[in-house]
Amino acid sequence: MTNDTAETSTVAPDGAPTTIDAVTNAASDIGAFIRSQRMAAEVSLRQLAERAGVSNPYLSQIERGLRKPSADVLAQIAKGLRVSAEVLYVRAGILEERPASPVRDALIADESISERQRQMLLEIYESFRSENQAKIE
Repeated sequence: MTNDTAETSTVAPDGAPTTIDAVTNAASDIGAFIRSQRMAAEVSLRQLAERAGVSNPYLSQIERGLRKPSADVLAQIAKGLRVSAEVLYVRAGILEERPASPVRDALIADESISERQRQMLLEIYESFRSENQAKIE
């Protein structure tokens, strides 16, 4: 087997990237995003690992795109960065991005409530919006 065959084995016959490529890209994207958020918050890798309850080497691997974290680990990292877990879920491809809403943006930005409270309020808000949209249609 030549290198050409090995390289083309991760590309579908139509030239589109395969699932392997998509997972690798998602891991790299979320890792880079986590690193940029950590740097913006002026938090060291070690500090974030401690806050998130993950090992320093594991967090480093996530940031370098070598590991794709689970939703639970993303939630812990979000808590350590003091950002919404939803933001990380969207970046990781776990959730689809929702249309902008001033209420959602305010809930996400509010640091006086816990992550769990934030998620519950967002779920309630989205259920009301869905219910009202169903009535209109």
